[in-house]
Amino acid sequence: MKDEDLIMIEQLPAMLDLWQATLQWQPGDRQLTQFQKLYEAIIIGNRKHNLTRITTPEDFWEKHLWDSLLGVAILNTEDKLAIPDSPRQVIDIGTGAGFPGLPVAIANPDWKLTLVDSTHKKIAFVEKTIAQLGLKNLYALVERAETIGRDPHYRESYDLALIRAVGKPSVCAEYILPLVKVGGLAILYRGHWEEEDTFNLESAVSELGSKIELIHAQKTPITESIRHCIYLRKHSPIAHKYPRAVGVPNQKPL
Repeated sequence: MKDEDLIMIEQLPAMLDLWQATLQWQPGDRQLTQFQKLYEAIIIGNRKHNLTRITTPEDFWEKHLWDSLLGVAILNTEDKLAIPDSPRQVIDIGTGAGFPGLPVAIANPDWKLTLVDSTHKKIAFVEKTIAQLGLKNLYALVERAETIGRDPHYRESYDLALIRAVGKPSVCAEYILPLVKVGGLAILYRGHWEEEDTFNLESAVSELGSKIELIHAQKTPITESIRHCIYLRKHSPIAHKYPRAVGVPNQKPL
């Protein structure tokens, strides 16, 4: 990253009190530096590629950093979301420009993450950013969720799977639950959520050897909108027919 590239890029707010008050966690100096470098990489990358419309410092902090960590912060405080294995093997499906995976990796250096997206240019950006930030606990992969879910190298290999802003809840569940170990968790990051969504998702996750463990709603600290994280616990292996062929889960949701 050249010095001239950094001209006019603002400093992210530290927000230490807000981190602590809302997620019972706050970044150290190294993590603050890495968050800033991630922000700079996104701003510079946006000049060539359409990575995100969220670019002002406070928006980036809330909608990318805070939102990414919202899903995993509760794992340390909610007993029913316990995961036995550590260090955790984590996969982020549909990572786009690296969210939630990159902030999760920065905040949890002892976790091992795999970031997956089907778009080559986005994964190329993520790989470049991983190198710039000096992160050693993750790698990026170009692949479709339906394909990786059938690959024995990845299937039922992860303690935790993350998916944000990819599709209907039942579609997201079919994408990620085949990748989760029995006993592990999948987290769906959502905005709006209603009882009907819960009803529709319950039948899908039952077909996928899982259950809804918890639905957690939290107000965002700046804009005060509501975010939901849906936690799915996998209790038994999934039939080999899932995930279905590329495109089918989205065309014919469970």
